[in-house]
Amino acid sequence: MSDIKSLFATRLYHAALCEHGPSVDTDELTASCLAIAEDDEAGQDWCDKNDFPGYTSYASLTDLDWRFPIFKDVVTALDLHVAQFAKDLDFDLGEKAITLDSLWINILPYGGIHTAHIHPHSIISGTTYVAMPEGTSAIKFEDPRLAMMMAAPTRRKTAREELRSFFYAKPKVGDVLLWESWLRHEVPMNMAEDDRISVSFNYSWG
Repeated sequence: MSDIKSLFATRLYHAALCEHGPSVDTDELTASCLAIAEDDEAGQDWCDKNDFPGYTSYASLTDLDWRFPIFKDVVTALDLHVAQFAKDLDFDLGEKAITLDSLWINILPYGGIHTAHIHPHSIISGTTYVAMPEGTSAIKFEDPRLAMMMAAPTRRKTAREELRSFFYAKPKVGDVLLWESWLRHEVPMNMAEDDRISVSFNYSWG
C-alpha cells in the first residue's frame, strides 16, 4: 500500500487576541494608533523618504507600551500566544527564552501595499488586527520552496490548501496571526476606502 506523508510543515497560528490574557478594546486601540501616527513626526518623515504608503512606527518608536497603557495589555496577550505557538513548533529553547523584540503600528490607506518580505533576526513574527474595513487586503503567504521548484508545473486552482503556492489569510478585527519569521509574506493593495490598521511584532530567542 502506498504511503504518502506531508513533510516539513509550515505552521500558521490564528486566534482571537483575547483568547489568552486580558481583553483589548479595539476601539481604544484604534484611537491610540491614530493618535500616535498623528504625533510621530519622525515616523511620518521616514515614510515620506522611503515612499511607504500610509504610516508605520517601525523605524521611529520603540516604546508603544509606555505611550499608551493599552499596548501593555496587547503585549501581555501576545506573550501568551507566542508561548503556545512555540510549544506547538516543538522548539528546544534550552536555557534561553523567547522575548518581544519589536512592536510597531501599520496604517495602510486606500491603494497602499506592503511588498513581500521576511523578518530577519527574529524567530516568530506576527500581526494583530485593529481595523479591517470591508474589502480590505488579506495577508498573502508564499510557499518558501517556490524558488526551488524550477520546472514544476503550477498547481490546480482546486489544489489542497497545503499544496498551494500562496495562502491568503483573512483575519478579523481582534485576531492575531503568528508565523515563523523566515516565511515570506505581503499585504496586497488595500482596495477599501478606509484605513487598514494593524500592530505587528517580532520575537527573538536569546
